[in-house]
Amino acid sequence: MEEMVEQVSVLLEQEDKNQLQEYLNSLNISDVEELIGELPEHGPLFIETLSLNRSVNVFRILDFPTQERIIKKLSGQRVAELINELPPDDRTSLFSELHGDAVQKLIQHLSPADRKEALQLLGYEEDSVGRLMTPDYIAVKKNWDVKRVLSHIREYGKNSETIDVIYVLGDKGVLLDDIRIREILLVDPETKVSQLMDGRLIALKATDPQEEAINVFRMNNRVALPVTDDADVLLGIVTVDDILWIANEEYTEDIQKIGGTEALDEPYLDINLLKLVKKRVGWLIVLFLGEMLTATAMGYFGDEIGIVVALAFFLPLIISSGGNSGSQASTLIIQAMALGEVTVADWWRVMRRELLSGLMLGVILGIIGFFRITIWSAFSTVYGPHWLLIAFTVGFALIGVVLWGSLAGSMLPLILKKLGADPATSSAPFVATLVDVTGLIIYFTIASLVMHDILHPPVTHMHNIMSIHHNLKVIPH
Repeated sequence: MEEMVEQVSVLLEQEDKNQLQEYLNSLNISDVEELIGELPEHGPLFIETLSLNRSVNVFRILDFPTQERIIKKLSGQRVAELINELPPDDRTSLFSELHGDAVQKLIQHLSPADRKEALQLLGYEEDSVGRLMTPDYIAVKKNWDVKRVLSHIREYGKNSETIDVIYVLGDKGVLLDDIRIREILLVDPETKVSQLMDGRLIALKATDPQEEAINVFRMNNRVALPVTDDADVLLGIVTVDDILWIANEEYTEDIQKIGGTEALDEPYLDINLLKLVKKRVGWLIVLFLGEMLTATAMGYFGDEIGIVVALAFFLPLIISSGGNSGSQASTLIIQAMALGEVTVADWWRVMRRELLSGLMLGVILGIIGFFRITIWSAFSTVYGPHWLLIAFTVGFALIGVVLWGSLAGSMLPLILKKLGADPATSSAPFVATLVDVTGLIIYFTIASLVMHDILHPPVTHMHNIMSIHHNLKVIPH
């Protein structure tokens, strides 16, 4: 990359546009994309200089902030060329990100047919499959023979997004089947399309969420899938390259939410600082208010802490263990849901697994905690004369807290999904905060049971003796 930057910098200094164009056209489009990242101020010049076909291919792989910045500085002619040559799905993606007035200006560069198509695609909801589809595909009739199909492909294939799959249509554009190109190439030219149909059709609905499309592609090993309306009329196709972009965006968004922030929508280094703070402050305030309940809970158990101060030594241990187990469970379930491995209907299977795994994890940590206090007390008096009761308290509390953390962390994503919210919103910090507060209650409840006689001492013999002595003093002689 350094060598490319140096070479381009020399050509820019020499103002040799022909040499620059020749050099840029010799690079891979991914190399040009990296050059634009290294030399952002020259991005518009690179797009202007490249041949039209290559500039379109470079422009479509740029992130939106870079696309927006470049398109504002391009000449009117190059903007018109770019907008007209962009595949419909990429054009829709760009238009959906731009402000309405900018879209209105750009859409004027399109032909009437393309303008109608763009407006139709923009009519679908933002996160729907309809926003990803392109109407550029090859469709044939079932009564055609292979010879006619191949002739049709030669005539119209260059305008198709892909010719790997051919779509068979019935009356009124209803999709009947899809056939891979290799099946057409390997049979006799006189073979009818109907003879190649197997009925194993997999199609998406234009209104389906994009996340569902990711799972369908993953499970069916397809390079493209047809998109239909409710009447099974073929509207367009979605190709795997678009799905890979969406999968990356969804993954990035979920990771950011799991970390306790809103999705950034822009690269970290490009986003405005105030906007970055705004994205993070909301969750921090919610989590802060939640953690304030921890102080409230500790105040409620202040008497117990005052009597056995050593109980306070293990508060961070208890809180972090519950939060960690909850965060683990939450992250695992969110990922499993994203991959389609777990659905809301599986809630009982998930709960059963987390009951067992949470119990085993809690027992392991409880045993370690118990022996840690026991061994330490053999060489120190820091835990006082009641160290054995404290060891049992910590051991049992760890079992309860880790078990509760696992259950809370695994169930919250499923509950949110059932309510129609994003499961990633039950982020690790959110689960940890919830388990912090409830973990304290579990800890001190177990302490009250195990150390009842110490925390709530009965009337002592000495107190009885003092009372008798006092009574004797007041008896008249």
